[in-house]
Amino acid sequence: MARRCAISGKGPMSGNNVSHAKNRTKRRFLLNLRTVRITLDDGTTQKIKISARELRTLKKLS
Repeated sequence: MARRCAISGKGPMSGNNVSHAKNRTKRRFLLNLRTVRITLDDGTTQKIKISARELRTLKKLS
């Protein structure tokens, strides 16, 4: 499965590692993904991957 948030759609970003000599090499900034179980309207549960920020937002709204 892709490294993408199921709710917000956020994915990895790209950037540079910068050394003291200012050499630049490409790197990836990965998301802080969490696997959580949610209960759907029909009573079944489903596992989804969401970012930690979205998890915090869902806890705040419920």
